[in-house]
Amino acid sequence: MTAPTLAQLLPAARSGVAVAMEQLLRLTRPDIRRYALRHCAATTATDDVVQEALIIVYRRVGALREVAAFGGWVVRIVQRLCMRPVLGWLKGEPLAQVEDNLAWSHKPDHELRHDLALAIDSLPPIYRDALLMRDFEELTIEEMSERLGVTREAAKSRLH
Repeated sequence: MTAPTLAQLLPAARSGVAVAMEQLLRLTRPDIRRYALRHCAATTATDDVVQEALIIVYRRVGALREVAAFGGWVVRIVQRLCMRPVLGWLKGEPLAQVEDNLAWSHKPDHELRHDLALAIDSLPPIYRDALLMRDFEELTIEEMSERLGVTREAAKSRLH
């Protein structure tokens, strides 16, 4: 007996068959985890993103119109969940209050270097590589685009 495929499970899950929904979630969980590991920064709890993504799939799969769109839809859910901490941080404290807080400026240089290394390490690889090429290897945008195998505009976008 072969395991049902996504194409077989999705219509049944969309129509509310509990067993099909359970199998669908079990089948997609490894992919969701892989997407989360790829798209989320190191500071984001991957397991939390996976759990939230599974909940969203469970609640909203009935609204999905095309079976073929399922994979892209799930990837987009994970990407949005991975961006939540970043967006929350951006909306959190006004810039004026951040500038007034000078506690960070009294840290020893070795602690600042450590914090910077952790921040760079938390970036997704495509952005981290672009940053390191530009700031540490001092490559031009053209040299970066050649090494990365992307257009000049894509290299600039990654750096931005």
